[in-house]
Amino acid sequence: HYNVSVYYGNRAACFVQTKQYERAISDCDKSLNLNPTYVKVMMRRSKANECLDKMEDALEDAKSAYKAAPTFTKAGREVRRLEILVKNKHEKMKEEVFGKLKDLGNSILGNFGMSMDNFKAVQDPKTGSYSISYQS
Repeated sequence: HYNVSVYYGNRAACFVQTKQYERAISDCDKSLNLNPTYVKVMMRRSKANECLDKMEDALEDAKSAYKAAPTFTKAGREVRRLEILVKNKHEKMKEEVFGKLKDLGNSILGNFGMSMDNFKAVQDPKTGSYSISYQS
């Protein structure tokens, strides 16, 4: 099983180099099924996932590699780098969703001569809850 795992891992590396990321992930999966602690393959799959903008999956692979080999400093650096990218991606998604919600709210409130900008939300630092007030 070890030799077959290495074969899939090496072929996955070739697929990453030729930007065939889906095929690389497939071979990484096969390799890791045979050898679940193959750190190099975890890192290859992490790279392929990142290239496909699957940041959460890339982060999970890097975390798995770091957990399997805590002295592998590259994995630790990748975990920290990918955590920042995932956080930024989530913030961007959150901003997009709130922007769309605001546009929807404005389209409805516009019928009444109001706007979402008339509403102010203030967070209570002690409880984390919000107080919403209308300002004309």
